[in-house]
Amino acid sequence: MSEIVYLNGSLIPRSQAKVSALDYGFLYGFGLFETMRAYEGQVFRLESHLSRLVRSAELLGLPVRVPELKDAVRDTIKANRLSDARIRITISAGEGEMPPDPATCQKPTVLVLAERYQPYPEEVYQRGFRAVISSIRRNSQSPLSRIKSANYLESILARQQARETGVDEAVCLNDKGLLAEASMSNIFLVSDGILRTPGEESGILPGITRGVILELALKLGIKALEEDIRPSELFQAQEVFLTNSLIEVMPLTEIEGKPIAPGRPGALSRRLLAAYRKLALTG
Repeated sequence: MSEIVYLNGSLIPRSQAKVSALDYGFLYGFGLFETMRAYEGQVFRLESHLSRLVRSAELLGLPVRVPELKDAVRDTIKANRLSDARIRITISAGEGEMPPDPATCQKPTVLVLAERYQPYPEEVYQRGFRAVISSIRRNSQSPLSRIKSANYLESILARQQARETGVDEAVCLNDKGLLAEASMSNIFLVSDGILRTPGEESGILPGITRGVILELALKLGIKALEEDIRPSELFQAQEVFLTNSLIEVMPLTEIEGKPIAPGRPGALSRRLLAAYRKLALTG
């Protein structure tokens, strides 16, 4: 069966999905997206993803119909007969005139993709990711740092730096030289039993999984702080881990060729991963 996608109100085979050559998402990266993960057919924290999408869309002046998107996500998963899946919603300003003027865009383009998701093997979680410090900086003053913009070039360039170095991820600093996030994930440190992560004012995307981890820390009695973190503190931490909707909680055990603490995943990372997976399956 060919893959089915949702495009502007219809479920169609992916091979038939067409977007205008004058779509502002293609021409100018004028759009947004959300990446989500489904467990046993149910999207984890769908409401949170859509709430973030709505907030971001308001900043760009894009109309978003939440009930329509909910149905589109569920219908796309069902049409592809998926259980454990990766889902992406993309919304652009739609077709407009070639000189950049969003006022000429009359109707947004709405696309939903879903495919089977194969998680990393457990041995990867037992080993952890390796990373480098990217030369790409996050702009803490830019409103784009807080939204999941379709203009994703900075993150892709940072990820390319990681791949060229032969590691899994790239850690980005902000314009002030402070820790921000990884190319496609948020970052946490464990220092003296305290969970620490850069605050939203650091130029990060406020990740949905990041928020869940902060909730879990509160429930588990783990002290958590959102604060400025110097890059040197990465090498002083007892544990470091990354979060996003697909990788969940991934230990980070090496940066710039230097091990973090003993160079293997720590107890708190493993505890939070287990709690996160339990929540994802039970809701």
